[in-house]
Amino acid sequence: MNTLRKHLHLIISTIIVIPTAIIYGSPKELPKHLDIPVTTTDLASMLKAIMCLYLGFAVVWILGIWKASYWKRATQLCALFMLTLAIGRLLSMLSDGIPSSGYVYGAAGELVLGVFSIFQLKRYKE
Repeated sequence: MNTLRKHLHLIISTIIVIPTAIIYGSPKELPKHLDIPVTTTDLASMLKAIMCLYLGFAVVWILGIWKASYWKRATQLCALFMLTLAIGRLLSMLSDGIPSSGYVYGAAGELVLGVFSIFQLKRYKE
């Protein structure tokens, strides 16, 4: 049980980020999930790059779950990833207006997971 608690932020982040990455990287399917019509090759390329970036973060988190020596770096990366996304979304809400509910919930979830990751770093000092 203690191992599950220690890895919970990484497990939740991985479970959320992998499907999100796949949705972002599927230009024909994206409009079914988000109000983003992919009308140019440049946008499709940007979204595929974001997909691979997200998947790369998830790989590090999975390593942090499986290998104790990666846990601290994976947790630091999780905090950085989640908090910078949350800050970016909050800045966008202030400057561009409120997006669809999925992005509002996403920002809240990212903020919670980012803070939780910092909490985990303090709780499980190595």
